[in-house]
Amino acid sequence: MSTQPVRVVRHVDGVVELLLDDPARGNALDLPTAEALRDAAAQVTADPGGAVLLRAAGGNFCVGGDLRAFAGRGADTATYVQAVAGAAHEAVRALHDLPVPVVSAVRGAAAGGGVGLALAGDIVVAARSARFRLAYTAIGLTPDCGASWILQRLLGPGRAADLILTNRVLTGEDAERWGLVSRVVEDDELDDTAHRTAAGLAAGSNTALRAAKALLRAGAEAPLGEHLAAEAHSIATLAGGAEAQDAMAAFLAARSGGRGSAERTAAEEPQSVS
Repeated sequence: MSTQPVRVVRHVDGVVELLLDDPARGNALDLPTAEALRDAAAQVTADPGGAVLLRAAGGNFCVGGDLRAFAGRGADTATYVQAVAGAAHEAVRALHDLPVPVVSAVRGAAAGGGVGLALAGDIVVAARSARFRLAYTAIGLTPDCGASWILQRLLGPGRAADLILTNRVLTGEDAERWGLVSRVVEDDELDDTAHRTAAGLAAGSNTALRAAKALLRAGAEAPLGEHLAAEAHSIATLAGGAEAQDAMAAFLAARSGGRGSAERTAAEEPQSVS
């Protein structure tokens, strides 16, 4: 049995799993865990495979900072918390910057820094048991792990302020309704659904998925005209490549029953065009 609080597991289907593996502590972030998370994220960055799966062992995703490790340090508290935040932030930034899709799987509590960590995923799958709570101001602290950055972009300033200032709890279904997570599944389906999602992405058109993710990241900041030019350049570049040429030829060959039939199939099954 591993004694590492964070592990990297490489699967034969091209999925690289970053596993929070300290369930007895709710995968809380003290300095050793934050540093292990940073180091694991660096391993993933060096070789991210076709897709990354971020998940946690046990009944909770991550309960945030370990207050037992923070308390009682007196004048050294600020230095310790800065070190924890710095290591955790390196991990969040590394996950956010990965060129391949990242799928997060969340069950139980995602609190404090656990919220920002979960939202480093491009696709966030939540179990019905999931509970999202920022909880910082209730203990005299402010957000970290990117929460105050990502929540505004996902939810808008009003809802982000509601979550951060009031510490309200969102269930998995609330989070899906608000747009905080991509989908909600039953608890016993979470690990399988998240892994199948990541494996499907890893098996897809790797070049196109990386390019699409890059466009999504750039589009959050770029003016429309600039972004339209980037989209045109990206799709044209990919269309001229062997991977897209082969994929388009295979798509058309499989639907050679007539133009109308092919158009209907494309409308009904858009996921096939990748």
